[in-house]
Amino acid sequence: MPPPSASTRAPGIWDVIVVGAGPAGATAARVATENGCETLLLERAAIPRYKTCGGGLIGASLAALPPGLPLNIYDTARQFTFSLNGRRQRTLTSGSPTISMVYRSELDAALTEAATAAGTEVRDSIALTTLEQQGGTVTVRTNRGDTLRARAVIGADGSASRVARYVGVECAQVDLALEAEVPVDERTADRWRGRLLMEWGPLPGSFGWVFPKGDVCTAGVVAARGNPAALRAYKDDFLKRHGLLGPRPFHDTGHLTRCRRPGSPLARGRVLVAGDAAALVDHWSREGISYALCSGNLAGHAAVRLVTAADEAEADSTADDYGRQVDDVLGVEMRASGTLMNLFARNPGLVHTALTRLPPAWHRLDAYVSGRTSVAGIMTTPLARTAAALATRLPLGPARTPSDSPLGS
Repeated sequence: MPPPSASTRAPGIWDVIVVGAGPAGATAARVATENGCETLLLERAAIPRYKTCGGGLIGASLAALPPGLPLNIYDTARQFTFSLNGRRQRTLTSGSPTISMVYRSELDAALTEAATAAGTEVRDSIALTTLEQQGGTVTVRTNRGDTLRARAVIGADGSASRVARYVGVECAQVDLALEAEVPVDERTADRWRGRLLMEWGPLPGSFGWVFPKGDVCTAGVVAARGNPAALRAYKDDFLKRHGLLGPRPFHDTGHLTRCRRPGSPLARGRVLVAGDAAALVDHWSREGISYALCSGNLAGHAAVRLVTAADEAEADSTADDYGRQVDDVLGVEMRASGTLMNLFARNPGLVHTALTRLPPAWHRLDAYVSGRTSVAGIMTTPLARTAAALATRLPLGPARTPSDSPLGS
């Protein structure tokens, strides 16, 4: 049964309202529109808007983009430099070009334009303030005083999501990332061209990165939330050691990354969450774009089914199905990445040695970033299983602080 056309919809009621025009929201809106839904996409900032993000697209992200999406690729990583807090540095070459470097502002704008081209109505500079459900309708109110109604709502409004609080998303891991986009001279640009850096840092579960983008390097550090002074000190030291502290950055920002607790809700009635709003992020690498694109696609299709649900029992079943689909695809990945994160937090030196000295470990990571395998695929290898078993016998550094409350707040 196709979604109702505009002529059969109740006046003033959208089929689908999507909140947030990042990769998850723009994808969900496009998918819903392409499947016949009258869709409204709301974004609180003006598009294009800056988003703190490394901007590296791994193979799974590239495969999930709409065919022919116009996108500027500023560099492609062919070499990976790994170090252990500035020591034991080693550079390895990928079997094929892997991570494509983009700016999130441009990626999000391109995905939003794809949704617009499909027929989605986009309204930016407008923020959701409240939402409520009654029967088969969800009512959304905005900071402009608008009252909007829809048969389905998708929350893709980032890690500080209002929709996620409504749904009751819970997090197992909350981290703070600090990042700068630093202009570099021609000599420095040549030194980084085609090569990215991953450095395992001094704080439990922390790392720093440098992603080259021509005359700019995106660099940052991430660690468990709770010790911002130590993380800022690590960031300054990291940037200084790599010659990136002096130039005035174009952007110098921070944000929280949140990883979903297994079993955390992904829907409440006719309201779904996707991407960062659903806390769908890799525990170890904190990579979230591929998760956003995948969950946005699943949420868009689920919203289409919500629009055509005969009654609220069918709507509830559809929402449950969405949660199971996300768990079957992304939950498996997150559980595997959680195991890897546990190993890394207990002994980053072991992970560093494995990646830089054992070719099978590097080849599996290379296969993951290029899209030929998954984190779950990596963690089922004999080497990974043995390392994970050994990690359970190792003492853990200063405790990470999981959060039992919705959104880690």
